[in-house]
Amino acid sequence: MTGRRYVVTGSASGIGAATAKLLRDQGATVLGCDLDDADIIADLSTPTGRRSLVDQVARWGPIDAVLAVAGGGRTGLLETNYFGTVATLEGLRPLLARSPAPRAVAVSSTSSLAPADERVLRACAAGDEATATALVGRDPELQRSAYGLAKRALNAWIRRTAPTPEWAGAGIPLNAVAPGVVDTPAAAWILADDEVRQAVESAAPQPLGFPGRPEWIAHLIVWLAGPENRFVTGQVIFADGGAEATLVGDRAWAAG
Repeated sequence: MTGRRYVVTGSASGIGAATAKLLRDQGATVLGCDLDDADIIADLSTPTGRRSLVDQVARWGPIDAVLAVAGGGRTGLLETNYFGTVATLEGLRPLLARSPAPRAVAVSSTSSLAPADERVLRACAAGDEATATALVGRDPELQRSAYGLAKRALNAWIRRTAPTPEWAGAGIPLNAVAPGVVDTPAAAWILADDEVRQAVESAAPQPLGFPGRPEWIAHLIVWLAGPENRFVTGQVIFADGGAEATLVGDRAWAAG
């Protein structure tokens, strides 16, 4: 990793902090971005914050990888987790062009497996932030599921976008990592209440352990964003202790 330059959003805590630390420990240079306690302060829930992030990174010079980890968000779960993530990746893509091994990774979630409102997904796919946020804003049920909606829309964007000339055609692998429940500040509301914890663990079992650790996710992100990853792109990789396999089973591969 020595000599490689990484942009990590959500670097102040949780998976983003673990990823930034692992990269630095391996010799990389990291530009951390977050709402506080970071090299770049930017709010990805707003168009102004997204432009500010891109402008500030551009002043830093060429980069080798963009890791779009930010997602908890104090406000605007849909805005941050979908529109902010996509704007980060698209806005910084031109800066990857000069790298001999450019890479991009976004963080999704097993919550993307939940049923989703097709109207919101269509608005996200069309880049219509106003319609998507209006739909969520006037429906309490959609507000409760906004995080999962955003991550499901992000998964679809990764699958659609990764094989295009702008990404794979330019030699830039683009992937997503979808963690399960991980011991981070964003998951504190689950882990702090025994009743909630048991309900979540029952609904989405993680046979390899509940909760996961941020550094376990970080190692996968770092590999996908490293020069060793030459042939993996367009994938949504569930790093969830087995939750996705438990919930989905073999339906995509079974006969009939």
